[in-house]
Formats: sequence, structure tokens, C-alpha cells
Amino acid sequence: MTRQTPAVLVLEDGRAFHGVSYGAEGETYGEMVFSTGMTGYQETLTDPSYHRQIVAMTAPHIGNTGVNDEDPESSRIWVSGYVVREPARVASNWRSRRSLDDELRRQGVVGIAMPGTRALTRHLRERGAMRAGVFTAPSATVEELAGKVRSSPSMVGADLAKEVSTPEPYVVPARGPKRFTVAALDLGIKAMTPYRMAERGCEVHVLPATATAADLLALDPDGVFLSNGPGDPSAADYAVETLAGVLEARRPVFGICFGNQILGRALGLGTYKLRYGHRGVNQPVQDRRTGKVDISAHNHGFAVEAPLDGPFETPYGRAEVSHVNLNDGCVEGLRLLDQPAFSVQYHPEAAAGPHDAAGLFDEFCSLMEGGTGTAAGLPARGRHTGSTAEDGNG
Repeated sequence: MTRQTPAVLVLEDGRAFHGVSYGAEGETYGEMVFSTGMTGYQETLTDPSYHRQIVAMTAPHIGNTGVNDEDPESSRIWVSGYVVREPARVASNWRSRRSLDDELRRQGVVGIAMPGTRALTRHLRERGAMRAGVFTAPSATVEELAGKVRSSPSMVGADLAKEVSTPEPYVVPARGPKRFTVAALDLGIKAMTPYRMAERGCEVHVLPATATAADLLALDPDGVFLSNGPGDPSAADYAVETLAGVLEARRPVFGICFGNQILGRALGLGTYKLRYGHRGVNQPVQDRRTGKVDISAHNHGFAVEAPLDGPFETPYGRAEVSHVNLNDGCVEGLRLLDQPAFSVQYHPEAAAGPHDAAGLFDEFCSLMEGGTGTAAGLPARGRHTGSTAEDGNG
């Protein structure tokens, strides 16, 4: 990167960080969040769950391996802005096709390289996630820019799943012999997720976020999957209504991230905004039934409110909190005890790692198979039988 155009990051509380332009020049707005992942910046950028967010990377060097054409999780970069400390001057990897700086400019993503990413992260941990703006060579004062930031949309109440979802249904065929038909509700799905199911013999039919229960059930699926996605789950009533219809039909259900929050709402639970959220690939999550701890990939700013002290009643029978986050104790998973449905708040597709939770896809397959394990046919954590760390873009 040779250009040194001045740029500034301004938070809605008036805090400003100065640096130089990285990526496209201009101005952009979004919720300011940070990701603690040491790797996987390309998967982060192309994850639809980051729609309308400005992402700061806590790892000090970004762009070392450039950008390739195999690892994107969707057809475009979704972050509204990008903040790094020290961009790589040279991209070096045998799969690299272009530099990250070039890719950000090509897709019109405004960014900033600045020395204060640690101070920014500490500020967000203390004050909470907030709106922000990145401005290239601004002529206005910081106070004026902060006013523009405060007039930008809030993430609270934002219905964004429909903005990132596929406009038309599509099918990801099973790899090898077909074992199951899965109807997947695309609330912001990552490409690796149906791929992981396809590895296990699932033919995955991906439907738009606004698909109804009738649309999903018309496929006569062996199971229904609810994906990750952006925005406030309290604004996605349409997805809650769809899931309620699926639960009434007693089809096996598996949800991740945003899908976990939608399942929680369908069970009559509330959701709330976390102070600064969980984003990265190093979150410790404990299975409350087995005591096993997985290091897991996260990208969420909202969580489910649910009682931790034993089973609770829902319109679909008893349920329980299956997983908790060991950093802050928040709900990381739900399980119905009287019918086959479960969800987790993290990303088991392992793009870009870690692979601890990949066995959750095997559990979903066992549910669809009608296996007799724990309550409602949900087996205990099985061994991962799919891909390894070397395949795909995980």
C-alpha cells in the first residue's frame, strides 16, 4: 500500500482515531465491532452476518496472504467498513490472486489503517458496540462527523436478513450418495455451511429468508436448517412464524447463530443486545450435558434470554439451555426435549476454523436418521466424520 491519504474513524460518542485510507476512499457508516480472529479475514469480510457493520481486526497484521477465489463465504464483501492496524505491504501465498487492499477498492469498501486498534477495542469493551463512520480526507470537524454518525441507522430493530438472503431458491447437491433432503432457510448463510451438510450426504435446498413453513415443508425435507444472519432477531417475525410452522410439523430442526435466536423466539423466549458481542474464532463454549468445551467461531451481537436452572416449558414441550459461553455465561445453545430440534449460537462450519464443533452436523444427521440417543432422539456429541482441516476453505 503506497497511498497515504488521511482518514479518520469517528464513533458516535465523539471518540476519533486518525490513520490513512485503506481500500476504497469515501465515507461509510455502520455498527463498530471488533473481531479477535488471528486468521480468516477473507471469510470475515464475506460473511453476510457482518452486513452494515464496520469491523476492526485485533490481529496486528492483516492482508499477509492476499485474496483468493476459493475462500469467500458469499458472492461479495458485506462489511460496511474495515479497520486494520498494519496492512501487509506484500501478499504472499500460493493461492493469492490479488492484494486485500485492491479487493477492498474493487468492491468499494471504505477502510482505514491506524495505530489505535487496541485502544479502539478497549473503548468498545468499556462503552459497548456503537455506531461509527470512516471518512477519507474529511473537510468537516470531528464534532460534525460525529453528528452524521449519530444520525445513521442503529442495529437495534434492524431487519437485515432479507437484504442478504438469496433472491431465488437453489440446491447444493449431496457429495456422494444422497442420504437426506434438507430445507435451509437462508437468513445470511455462509457457503461452507451447506457444503458441510453436502459432505454428509445431504441435498440442501436453500430458500429465501421470507420462505414460509409451507414452502419448506413442500420439499418434504428430512430436516430443516436455519442459518446465521445479520440484524436484530426481534425484527424477524417472519422467520419466527416460519419456524413455528415447522415445529408444529415436528420436523427435525437445526439452527446456528441467528437461527438459534429465531428458535429461542419461537419457543417464547426473548433476545437482547450484548454489550460488545462475540466475534472471532476463539470463544470457549461448554456443553452443559457432557461438560465438553469447544473452541468455536462466533459472529453475533444479540443473545437469547433463557433460564439456566433446568428444563423450562415451551409451546412445543420442554426445552433446556444446552450450551453456555465460558467467558460471560450467555446462552450458546438450546435443545427441545420432547421433539427433535436444537440450535447453537456459534458457527460449526469451521470457516475459517476451528473444527471442534463440526460434529454438530453429524448430530443433525442422526436426528434426521431417527437415531435413539439422548432426549428427543438427539445423540450425544459424535465424532466428526466429514472433512478435515485441509479441505475446502475451512
